[in-house]
Amino acid sequence: MSADSRPVLPTAGSPGDGRSAPSGQADAEPIWELVRRVRKLRGLTQYQLADRLVDLSGNSSVSRDEVARWERGKRVPGPYWRQWLSLALDVPSDQLTAAVRYGRTMR
Repeated sequence: MSADSRPVLPTAGSPGDGRSAPSGQADAEPIWELVRRVRKLRGLTQYQLADRLVDLSGNSSVSRDEVARWERGKRVPGPYWRQWLSLALDVPSDQLTAAVRYGRTMR
């Protein structure tokens, strides 16, 4: 299944969850919430996500500590890691990019 045909996952601003995003951004959530929510939805630990990213990318520079920084909003995954996160978490890359943009507005 291509990244463009994957369904967009519900976000924190979805109807019925008791939380709302700013006007015009009903489906928006920051990257740190998206990564944490989807990782847990997929039943992965931070260690497992880091291992999956290493396996997919062949790049051993990511660790559980980096995943934790992303999930705490201390760092934002760059375009390189977002492409691998898209594959590892089965989330459309445009959804990750939108979450980065939204997260930057919250800082």
